[in-house]
Amino acid sequence: MHSNRTVTEDRLKRVLDERIRPAVHPQSVPLDIGIWNAPGEPVPVAEGLAAPRTPIETGEPWGPPWGTSWITVTGVVPDEWAGRTVEALLDLGFDENMPGFQCEGLVYRSDGSPVKGLNPRNQWIRIGAPVAGGERVELHIEASSNPVLLDYHPFLPTDLGDKETAGGEPQYKLARMDLAVFDETVWELVQDLEVLGGLMAELSTDSPRRWEILRAVERSLDAVDLQDVGGSAATARELLAGVLAAPAHRSAHRISAVGHAHIDSAWLWPLRETVRKVARTTSNMTALLEENPEFVYAMSQAQQYAWIKEHRPEVYARVKKAVADGRFVPVGGMWVESDTNMPGSEALARQFVHGKRFFLEEFGIDTEEVWLPDTFGYSAALPQIVKQAGAKWFLTQKISWSETNKFPHHTFWWEGLDGTRVFTHFPPIDTYNAQLSGKEVAHAVRNFQEKGSATRSLAPTGWGDGGGGTTREMLAHGKRLADLEGSAKVVFEKPAAFFEKAHAEYPDAPVWVGELYLELHRATLTSQARTKQGNRRSEHLLREAELWAATAAVRTGFPYPYEELDRIWKTVLLLQFHDILPGSSIAWVHREAEAKYAAVGAELEQIITDAQVALAGSPADGTSVLFNAAPHARSGVAAGGAAVASPYTGAPVTATPREGGGFVLANGLLRVAIDARGLVVSVYDLEAGRETVAPGAAANLLQLHPDFPNRWDAWDVDTFYRNTVTDLTGVDTLELDAVGGGVASVRVTRSFGSSRVSQVLALSAGECRLDIATEVDWHETEKFLKAAFPLDLHADRTAAETQFGHLYRATHTNTSWDAAKFEACAHRFVHLEEPGWGVAVVNDSTYGYDVTRTVRPDAFTSLTGGTTTTVRLSLLRAPRFPDPHTDQGTHRFRYALVPGASIGDAVREGYRINLPERRVPGDTAVSPLVSVGQDAVVVTAVKLADDGSGDVVVRLYESAGGRARARLTTGFALGSVTVCDLLERPVGGAVSGGSAGVELSLRPFEIRTLRLARGDG
Repeated sequence: MHSNRTVTEDRLKRVLDERIRPAVHPQSVPLDIGIWNAPGEPVPVAEGLAAPRTPIETGEPWGPPWGTSWITVTGVVPDEWAGRTVEALLDLGFDENMPGFQCEGLVYRSDGSPVKGLNPRNQWIRIGAPVAGGERVELHIEASSNPVLLDYHPFLPTDLGDKETAGGEPQYKLARMDLAVFDETVWELVQDLEVLGGLMAELSTDSPRRWEILRAVERSLDAVDLQDVGGSAATARELLAGVLAAPAHRSAHRISAVGHAHIDSAWLWPLRETVRKVARTTSNMTALLEENPEFVYAMSQAQQYAWIKEHRPEVYARVKKAVADGRFVPVGGMWVESDTNMPGSEALARQFVHGKRFFLEEFGIDTEEVWLPDTFGYSAALPQIVKQAGAKWFLTQKISWSETNKFPHHTFWWEGLDGTRVFTHFPPIDTYNAQLSGKEVAHAVRNFQEKGSATRSLAPTGWGDGGGGTTREMLAHGKRLADLEGSAKVVFEKPAAFFEKAHAEYPDAPVWVGELYLELHRATLTSQARTKQGNRRSEHLLREAELWAATAAVRTGFPYPYEELDRIWKTVLLLQFHDILPGSSIAWVHREAEAKYAAVGAELEQIITDAQVALAGSPADGTSVLFNAAPHARSGVAAGGAAVASPYTGAPVTATPREGGGFVLANGLLRVAIDARGLVVSVYDLEAGRETVAPGAAANLLQLHPDFPNRWDAWDVDTFYRNTVTDLTGVDTLELDAVGGGVASVRVTRSFGSSRVSQVLALSAGECRLDIATEVDWHETEKFLKAAFPLDLHADRTAAETQFGHLYRATHTNTSWDAAKFEACAHRFVHLEEPGWGVAVVNDSTYGYDVTRTVRPDAFTSLTGGTTTTVRLSLLRAPRFPDPHTDQGTHRFRYALVPGASIGDAVREGYRINLPERRVPGDTAVSPLVSVGQDAVVVTAVKLADDGSGDVVVRLYESAGGRARARLTTGFALGSVTVCDLLERPVGGAVSGGSAGVELSLRPFEIRTLRLARGDG
């Protein structure tokens, strides 16, 4: 037989596009249109419904950037349409080539009840099925004119990302606004042909099944009367029934589809617009659930539920009913789908505390699956946090974006840094916006790496980010793919049902140990420095506020600010969303984040001050009390306690001129040489008799790189940035800054490009640490600023702090996996060591870092002269998309070099630089509320229990990576001690306390949450 395969396939595409799809709505009449443009920000629904309308025609422009327009359409169903199904087709000017990222609408009835959303690929509103004819139609659209920022030529700088710079030019033109007949038979024919055409294209040309489908499609197309598609559609469908009825092979892969709409809580739109995106999408999904009993929809992010509860209660009522019916499924158990690299220990724990508690209180549901499809890498601390929050499964899709290495598993056990394992799935469909197209389903089957051992995968199905979620077309595809020869079997079901089945069939899945590093988007560890500094500062202020408020509540009856702390935590958790904290959102988002952090900081400072004043007593003769919120004793003050301050009486720190220019600082522990360029050329550890800085090198060297990645400007830094570097060695001024009071410091200023930097290098008495305070007035574009510390140290790995511990990364590039980690995340410290001697670099607000190694030639022989291991902190970037003015202005950083440091020293110094002591007028020492007496056991939180019982809750962890025994004692009468999960729910029986406290035994990096009931006395 001669082959006409391509002819038939091309014919199918054209006939579908030009004849059959247009015939889904064969008759239409225009609607009358009126518009009201809301001034400024969105208005309440009642106000929008009541506002006067001005007539507008299709084809006319509407909607300035970020504007809101209320559009009313009215009309009458023609009498001759009686008995037919009728829909309103409402096209706001959509570009259907993009499923979201543009204008959107939410349709209301005149009584204020929501109908459904309008999105680029979901423009219909059902009027009646059937209609009687003569019905009056009146619908009101809250239309948002969000500008298109990620266009066909992506990553171009634009000022449209902030309403303050976006201007007022209309962004859209109204398109079709009609009442139309909906021909369900033609629509079903479209779905038949789409599914079969998609499946056919994925089958081998050697497959008899492909040719069987081809011939059936050919016969069906022959039966279509192109001048009367509606009249011939039923016959055309009958000719496809046989191939659609052929069952799937027994060994066919099984796909659990779940309705989904990944909605970024902010990104290319502000937070306030996300509230409306969620309302539109959930309106769509609740309507779709009512019409399709087989459909299941899952939604994560408790914050998004809370938003519609507060701002769109009419929508939330429908969501709550759908959840109660069991097919609208809360998942994730987190407040938002946060970044997981940068949030601190307590913050990542509180994501689960507040997320799971919301779902429990609102719906009585204890979510068991963690749902993070789009976050830019996953911390090795997560498995233990997940388990301690009461969850047991983990899902993401993002690792499929890695550019260098293909991850070897799709279903596996993920083992965290403490040894906890969680059952994990990466959907092989490689998208969280699946359409259930033939191409996607076939890719999932081919891509699935557990073939022969497992048979199941999950497919999050639906358009996100303004696309409106799952569509009726996707459900129709899923229905046809339920049992179809040549395809995987598709069924809509809850994520929990998938995980139960996947775990049951694959209990001995392979194990992946350590972080899930995304080999992409590495620059998100540095972009938008103010956002990152706001996060770090807020996390530590929250620690202080809880600690001192709890201490004051127990000691003085101070009113513990439950509601204030709950609200502040939720604000900080929201700003950890994976496009806010990483710095990849528009200017409006980061401007708003900076303002929120300032407000949070002011409120927390007031709570801290009020609590400390309550504790410090009355000042007498200028006395003051020194408060130490760090988890280690310092300056003679116990961890979590306070002592009456005394004047400095220790040995002086000296500052002397250096031969050749510069200064030498010394304190009996370190001798620091700063040359005429203001660079640190020597840091000599006097006790160890060892030099820290590599020979011929200079530390605290600022280095500037060009930074123009191939794509994803705010997200990416590509390896080639290292090919070009400028060392900033020019000096404007170099002078002694201060000598006395137990400190000596040098100030150096430099100018480069359009920017200026001022640094103070300080050595304090009794400290084996060089502190560096850096202020940069930054006005560069597409540049990357780093601070380099070349160390005379041979180490094949670094320890970088993460939540509740640290993890090791290679300093070499032996494998492609090692080489891909050329920029990585560290919290408060990076530590390197040779046996018996190490160095830490600690910081107060940076996250990105890199480590490289070189081998020095010996100056006198041909032998190797030693290894230089260089640690660099990433300080600032200046990408131009999506915020064209990223990080312009003044920034302040503090970091320190700590020679001779062990891991324990690195932990201690990391906390020290982030939790400075506070001096408060008073005369009363404050004993700690709790003490553990073992430096390796670090307390991350001391607070009152969230249930208002007055119990004290303590969370702590083993920080050194070894076994630890410690005795926890309290500064109050202890009744009983109960081990709890992160939500403060008991997971073991209570044990009696008493003055002797309680003995603790911890595994490496183990987290322990203890609830301490207060006794009498």
